[in-house]
Amino acid sequence: MSAKLPARFTDAAAARKHLERLQWPDGPVCPHCGALDRASAIKGGREGLYFCNACRSQYTVTVGTVFERSKIPLNVWLYANHLLCNSKKGISSHQLSRMLGVTYKTAWFLTHRLREAMSPGPKPGPMGGEGKIVEVAETYFGDRDGLPQAKKNKKGVATKRIVVSLVERGGKVRSFHLKGNISKDKARKVLFTNVDRQSDVVTDDHPAYPGAGAHFAQDSSVNHSAGEYVRGDIHTNTIEGVFSVFKRGMVGTYQHCGEQHLQRYLNEFDFRYSNRAKLGIDDACCADLALKGIIGKRLTYRRTDQA
Repeated sequence: MSAKLPARFTDAAAARKHLERLQWPDGPVCPHCGALDRASAIKGGREGLYFCNACRSQYTVTVGTVFERSKIPLNVWLYANHLLCNSKKGISSHQLSRMLGVTYKTAWFLTHRLREAMSPGPKPGPMGGEGKIVEVAETYFGDRDGLPQAKKNKKGVATKRIVVSLVERGGKVRSFHLKGNISKDKARKVLFTNVDRQSDVVTDDHPAYPGAGAHFAQDSSVNHSAGEYVRGDIHTNTIEGVFSVFKRGMVGTYQHCGEQHLQRYLNEFDFRYSNRAKLGIDDACCADLALKGIIGKRLTYRRTDQA
């Protein structure tokens, strides 16, 4: 018999208190003006509603997050987040719909906002560092959107979606969906904006990489075209393993993915890999780390500046 679910997954009040402990370890912080220790609980109002004595605004812990203005109970959000964070190859919206007792549209709404919370943000910081190895490689997944039917499912990579990933051995991974083709300029931009210059960079034999690695501590590559895959510590096997999990999840679990949503799916798989048990992060901690990323990433069906 399975253990009893924690209260935060079955009770909305317990879920709110858990979220408050994560977001406000030093007490309520106003999302409107950033004031700390200027909050008063509103008596007679709904549970968790605060009044800011600095800017005279009302708020709850969900304001300014992906949970804002959602009618879905907070405990359902937290349970869905836990399931998504701890399913190695993901969990489909249809499966969540059955498990949570919600519609498919609601489950789809949940999963995309939780993926947005898993995104690294605009300035995630450089990967690698002195004495560390960063592997860089590309993979191709699915046909690009908007192709004529005659060009779909063709062999070769000319019509495929491009994903470039960087993985720090024994550390985190960061993936990018590149539109169009993979050129030297695009490869250089990904490397220069995401990898510490003191890192040792290992690439495959794609023509976009030569020359870019000269700006790092050491630049090595393996020639896959000639059948070379490992030369001592020089290989891209780590990133190939990441691609394997990603593709199995996309084909076996999600099955369909619009190109406009691909980056969010990449963020989801990156987050799970970067917060795995091998790095000392258990299931509960992984889910809590995702909840800490919900601030400032509100996602709506239409842009917030549209009517």
